[in-house]
Amino acid sequence: MNLSRRAVLFAGAGVAAGLVPALPGTAAAAARDLQPYASYWYPDSLPTGTPGTGITWRSLTSWRADTDTDLAFNASTVPLATRFTPVPANTTARSGQARVQSLVSFGPTAQNPSQGAATADYYALTHWSYLDELVFWGGSSGEGLILAPNAPIVDAAHRHGVPVLGNVFLPPAAYGGQLRWTRDLVQRDAEGRYPLAAQLVAVAEAYGFDGWFVNAETGGGDPALATGMLGFLGELKSLGAARGQRVTWYDAMTVNGSVSWQGALNNQNKAFFQAADSMFLDFRWTPAALASSGTTAEQLGRSRDALWAGVDVEANGTNASVNWDAIVPATKTHVTSVGYYRPEWTRNHLPAGRSPGDFHAADDAFWTGASLDPARPDTTARWRAPAVFVADRSTVTSLPFATVFNTGHGLKWYEDGEATGDTAWNHLGLQDRLPSRRWVVRTGGLRPSVTFDFADAWRGGSSVLLSGDLDAPATLDLYATRLPLGEDTVVELTHRTDAGDVSLELAVATDDPATAGAAPPYTFLPVPSGSGWQTSTVSLAGLTGTVRALGVRLTGAGGAVRWRLGGLAVRNATEAPDAPTGLRVTEAEGGDLRLAWQPAPGPVRHYELYRILPDGTRRFQGGTCQRAFHVAGLAPEQGEPAARFELRSVGELFSVSTPATTTHTW
Repeated sequence: MNLSRRAVLFAGAGVAAGLVPALPGTAAAAARDLQPYASYWYPDSLPTGTPGTGITWRSLTSWRADTDTDLAFNASTVPLATRFTPVPANTTARSGQARVQSLVSFGPTAQNPSQGAATADYYALTHWSYLDELVFWGGSSGEGLILAPNAPIVDAAHRHGVPVLGNVFLPPAAYGGQLRWTRDLVQRDAEGRYPLAAQLVAVAEAYGFDGWFVNAETGGGDPALATGMLGFLGELKSLGAARGQRVTWYDAMTVNGSVSWQGALNNQNKAFFQAADSMFLDFRWTPAALASSGTTAEQLGRSRDALWAGVDVEANGTNASVNWDAIVPATKTHVTSVGYYRPEWTRNHLPAGRSPGDFHAADDAFWTGASLDPARPDTTARWRAPAVFVADRSTVTSLPFATVFNTGHGLKWYEDGEATGDTAWNHLGLQDRLPSRRWVVRTGGLRPSVTFDFADAWRGGSSVLLSGDLDAPATLDLYATRLPLGEDTVVELTHRTDAGDVSLELAVATDDPATAGAAPPYTFLPVPSGSGWQTSTVSLAGLTGTVRALGVRLTGAGGAVRWRLGGLAVRNATEAPDAPTGLRVTEAEGGDLRLAWQPAPGPVRHYELYRILPDGTRRFQGGTCQRAFHVAGLAPEQGEPAARFELRSVGELFSVSTPATTTHTW
């Protein structure tokens, strides 16, 4: 069938991710296992037939928070952080103009684990500083159409100040879409209200994310259906706004109820734009259409930056052909914002056997650009990376602040420089606030390479590795901050020299750079060095005001060096979190367990679960920001009558609490 390009691309998201619609007569879904998964629903009525293996058909109409058995695993706990915009790293990046949105499929609709998995092969997004909105993309006619993002993604995004939207996907008929599902979504009750608008708001509130992306692509509608959709959108926006939620509309349905992708803001869709907070413009835009759309938005009293010009990178990534000057011209005001469709290409295009390092190299090229240094952007490259045109943001504004440069996935789990878990893993909720400008290196000599490295770490799964010939001092920018200085403020650096001879200094700036692209006016403070992993404490006594930038300066004695940074903390005092209580096994089947606990009463970054083996060895089972966790595949050790577990709270400085304990009899 001759489908429109748009329908193929959007509905193809399900096919590409393995989201093949279930057909009537397929095997019924297997019995529910203990593994919790991200939630998905149909608006109301379910498909005919039986769901495929591993798929559970659910109606959003019947969802209730108090009967959602997986809610404790799926609810985000990290509040949306406030961001600030430092002086841009280069003269081409701008603030207050184009924004950046990403539509990302992190996994399949069904059987997408709630709290990570035992693999490092994952789209571990880290360049949050350029993002303004993340859409949890997915959905298929055979599984479910409404997707709630899983908690680790929301926790990581919120830590960096990025709101996350769930997805409402009403697919084209060619991909199993049925117009009854659109009608279900916009049904009204006896009082004229839209009950599913209230349900969507309740889901987002209970799960802790920030609103919805609404994509109505099922054709065959009429003006009455369009009127219903407008009323539904208006109520969704109104109810959501009262809870800090937002709505983004996709350019598909028009005011006559048909599906006709405009690639512009015009009379066919501007009523939907007015009913929502923003709109994603279909890929068929032209320079003239975008220019007209921006003007139309302003005539409606709206910002042109509330329009996301779709940029399809699913197939070709940084090789995609894009008329960048039509969206973010280099010498004029930006025309609209940018909406990336499927930037997880940076992982998916890599061959089997890809490593976390392979992924981050591709992802850095996507977000930072060909130069791999946002202070030296390559403005001539065909791919115009976000770092070239958008100013980065930061959430590092209060004490204590600490990072162990954990990207949210790894080949092992490390604690104090030793591996306490030898299984690959991913869990974005454990991701730290990461340097926003990767990687700015200021040197008068050869530029060393800087990467996240997964071969060794102080804590978590990764460290920062700087390698190369240091024929001149090299300053590595790490964080733009707004940290208040006190009499007792210190900085702790955990570092290790693997090869070569390096002297280390802490770089601290209490003023902003004079102009965009200029170096922060650093003060350099010596850091003691030694062998192996070591934590050095540097007093900031004598500095006053606010720390506005942090970095390190390395000076070599000649020849190649390899140097790691495993942790950084800024604090006035040490502090330990309170312990969780009531750790217990709530369900068990074979070697699969569900555990739950009461959260610690004070501030907690996350929780870490260890199994204590008969010889006293502590084996890392996983970490989470939630108050429940699932472990799978456990087996008794020789002569072990019961498995022993310890759960600790981890604070912002990565100090740990006393443990809560429990046992599980085999």
